[in-house]
Amino acid sequence: MNINFTLISQAMAFAIFIWFTVRFVWPPLMRAIENRQKTIAEGLAAGERGKRELELASQRSGDVVREAKQRASDIIAQAEKRAAEIVDEAKVAAREEGGRILVGAKAEVEQEVFRAKEVLRQQVADLALAGAAKILRREVDEKAHAELLASLKAEL
Repeated sequence: MNINFTLISQAMAFAIFIWFTVRFVWPPLMRAIENRQKTIAEGLAAGERGKRELELASQRSGDVVREAKQRASDIIAQAEKRAAEIVDEAKVAAREEGGRILVGAKAEVEQEVFRAKEVLRQQVADLALAGAAKILRREVDEKAHAELLASLKAEL
């Protein structure tokens, strides 16, 4: 065995192996590596897009929550304002009704006072008539008595 022949045959076998590898094995490996790199790059880009979309969605949800809180506070303020208006309207209506009741009560009291005065006038008039009648009866009785005495004296 010759070392030169062995060395040359091994070098040729290695050269054939390299040629075969570059020609048939290397291109599919490179395509697989490129596809894998492309898939990884797309995945990373999708992750970044997802992260950005998540941040945007978070901002939008924060905006929606703030807007909802603002609307809720506006609605509450309007409700409180309307409640105050209703209370004020009720107070005004109560004052008006109280005024009407007061006017009615005053009119009723005036009517009762008028009726009482009329009753008192009637009673005073009745008493005056009764008193006058008693006075007149006395005078009539005295005159009748005096006439009776005078007629008796004349007869005697």
